[in-house]
Amino acid sequence: MGDSSSEKLIVVTRESDGVGTVTINRPKSLNSLTRPMMVDLAKAFKELGMDKSVRVIILTGAGRAFCSGVDLTAAQQVFKGDVKDPEVDPVIQMEQCPKPIIGAINGFAITAGFEIALACDMLVAAKGAAFIDTHARFGIFPSWGLSQKLARFIGPNKAREVSLTATPLSAEEAEKLGLVNYVVEPNEVLKKARQLAGAIMKNSPDMVLRYKSVINDGYKLDLRQGLAMEKERGHKYYDGMTPEQFKKMQEFIAGRKKPSSKM
Repeated sequence: MGDSSSEKLIVVTRESDGVGTVTINRPKSLNSLTRPMMVDLAKAFKELGMDKSVRVIILTGAGRAFCSGVDLTAAQQVFKGDVKDPEVDPVIQMEQCPKPIIGAINGFAITAGFEIALACDMLVAAKGAAFIDTHARFGIFPSWGLSQKLARFIGPNKAREVSLTATPLSAEEAEKLGLVNYVVEPNEVLKKARQLAGAIMKNSPDMVLRYKSVINDGYKLDLRQGLAMEKERGHKYYDGMTPEQFKKMQEFIAGRKKPSSKM
């Protein structure tokens, strides 16, 4: 294990196998976020994104909730002030993070917690977990992308139902809609997230980063623009390869075809 502390509200650990874990660690308050926690969360993703020893990041919450959103007792501090600075915005830092982020949703993901979950690249959720958008209920204007992302993920009609009624979207239904990758028993959430991380780390580190980027960037474009972007980046990638790199690629592919190969 790496630099973790039970006294911190945002705990970061680094495993020797290349997995970095970020835990929202305020279980008595259902992991509700204060302004300092948001700053620390943003800092964690920025630092892990630059750490060459970390290849995949897992985000989870301590206790029975993933994140219950903003601590409304400190709402003015959270929503006013220097909230436009991308350096201290956790969702922006997650979106800018080059490493794959796996959300391990161990319980409720409410409002800001829902938005943070949507900033992950993959989601593993516990049976019984739920996603709840309470912006309309409490008069909070969304500012971390929920109003735009959710409709793209699950369709506009279902997104309107979830957000305008403020009713829970179960993990099981979220999986059927394609929002969640896997729903597992509560004690299996981190295990499944680590399995996904392990599968990712078997692949080319450079290509994993490039592939995440082209998928996420292309999703913001229409299909024509996305295809053009993929082709442009593909040509740039191959134009930059040396004869030695092509040779290594061929040797790797040849090795994969051999039954006895362990690659």
